[in-house]
Amino acid sequence: MGKYNASPDQFGLKPGARSAAAGLLLALLAGCAADQAVSQSESAAAPQAQPPVAADPDPADATINGVDDISQATAAAGDLSLREDAPLHYTVKKGDTLWGIANYYLRDAWQWPQLWYTNGQIKNPHLIYPGEILTLVMVNGHPRLILAEDRLHPRIHELPLDQAIPAIPIDAVREFLRGPRLVTREEAEKAPYVVEFTDESLIAGQNNGVYVKNLPKNGISSWSLVKVGGPYTDPDTHEVLGYQAIPTGEADLREYGQPAEMILTKSPQEVQVGNRLLPLEAESFKADFYPHPPAVPVDGRILSIYGGLTQVAQYDIVAINRGSNDGLDPGTMLGIYQQGQSVPDPYGDGKVKLPEQKSGLLMVFKVTPRLSYGLVLKEIRPAHLYDKVHAPSASRR
Repeated sequence: MGKYNASPDQFGLKPGARSAAAGLLLALLAGCAADQAVSQSESAAAPQAQPPVAADPDPADATINGVDDISQATAAAGDLSLREDAPLHYTVKKGDTLWGIANYYLRDAWQWPQLWYTNGQIKNPHLIYPGEILTLVMVNGHPRLILAEDRLHPRIHELPLDQAIPAIPIDAVREFLRGPRLVTREEAEKAPYVVEFTDESLIAGQNNGVYVKNLPKNGISSWSLVKVGGPYTDPDTHEVLGYQAIPTGEADLREYGQPAEMILTKSPQEVQVGNRLLPLEAESFKADFYPHPPAVPVDGRILSIYGGLTQVAQYDIVAINRGSNDGLDPGTMLGIYQQGQSVPDPYGDGKVKLPEQKSGLLMVFKVTPRLSYGLVLKEIRPAHLYDKVHAPSASRR
């Protein structure tokens, strides 16, 4: 097979219209290939749990045959949305992502667990590293993707986690990882707070001093300053799930006391009297998750859009009203659906309820027990606040 060149343009990526998202788009365009547009007739099925993927046979017991033509694999794909232009071999490059590679092979990238042949001898079998060669083969008559170094005995050594390619580009979500946080009312009310600036100004910025009340003497010298924003309210139950803590700066302890004196080391926003202090949140983004459908039925809604927007677009970060308590984990793929409207019946007195329409696809990358954050990887049509999210429906051939 000739050299396979997969460029982002081949998979329908388009630049964002909003300048505020330009940096995010560039990071994603460099490492993520979006799949082709789905037909307007795509089914928007009701939420359903996806069946668990059967365990892969031990390499010693599996019958593994090579694939000479992609049509051989697509003919045996069954429900797997294997692309007709999928490469038989692919060399993993620095900057690749699991989402991007999955889109080279699948029309529905969330079916990755059904395509990737996992080796039970490896602690994290979904980790893939730059330089490794992926090969499409038939395992017991089904198309699967394996590492090419040894068909019968794939890689069994462990490599550092931070060298593996991530599920989505880290640069695309790094700003958010140090962005708004979820806090409870109790956490916000108990947090230390700014009572005055050392120079008696109305606002403060980097290198200015602040006085902080109720700072605990616990050995922590660096803190994040936040403005406690509005609540995350569940649109179905009207229950408050928590509050947004929006970072305004960072400060180091200069002299402990009541109040304590601190110096601002960072100030992306104006620091004001009344801002609360929280321990710095470590920037941690592990690569050991992969795109997969939810293991249990999920029926949630979009609560907010990062940046205070009301319409969801590709590469936006959204919060949804479901979390780890509902079976979500990093890598979970969810479809975004517009609720069907009720329209007048032209030949009757009643109304006709229209079916929901699929708007896009998101991947969960950060979870809390009752709320999760996801990156919108695909946009079919504009989505909005409070649109539904549930298990994605498969595209038709």
